[in-house]
Amino acid sequence: MSTISYLTQEGYERLKHELEEMKTKGRDEMSKAIAEARDKGDLSENAEYDAAKNAQGMLEMKINEMEKVFANARIIDESTLDISKVTVMCNVTIENLTNKATMTYKLVSEAEANLKEKKISVNSPLGHALLGKAIGDVTEFTTPAGLSRFKIVNISL
Repeated sequence: MSTISYLTQEGYERLKHELEEMKTKGRDEMSKAIAEARDKGDLSENAEYDAAKNAQGMLEMKINEMEKVFANARIIDESTLDISKVTVMCNVTIENLTNKATMTYKLVSEAEANLKEKKISVNSPLGHALLGKAIGDVTEFTTPAGLSRFKIVNISL
């Protein structure tokens, strides 16, 4: 059973563009690589051909996974969200109660998660621990380094 992916309009458009690129340019590049490898002789001993076929299989698997995301995608209008508690698409400022460091993350679907942009998945351990909490609440979750405790400082869009 597939889970619902909640996306912003921007995230939806970005993923749609990426999927189209894979379906057109990606597939064209794969077929060219396979044709070049096939032209080099005996296919039973052609490592380039095997690598190109494997790469094609990986591309098709990624296309299939993205199509599943789109089949179950719901676009969220951020202006309709209730920010009294942490929900998907909220910006959450948290304070680490161990070292007093503060950080802000946006909770997004797995398809939009990007730690460099400070977007974490609601299905990640931290995202899951934050969901449903209000300003002032303390949440904790287990990491490989041990138990981490965070206080919700602010929730915004």
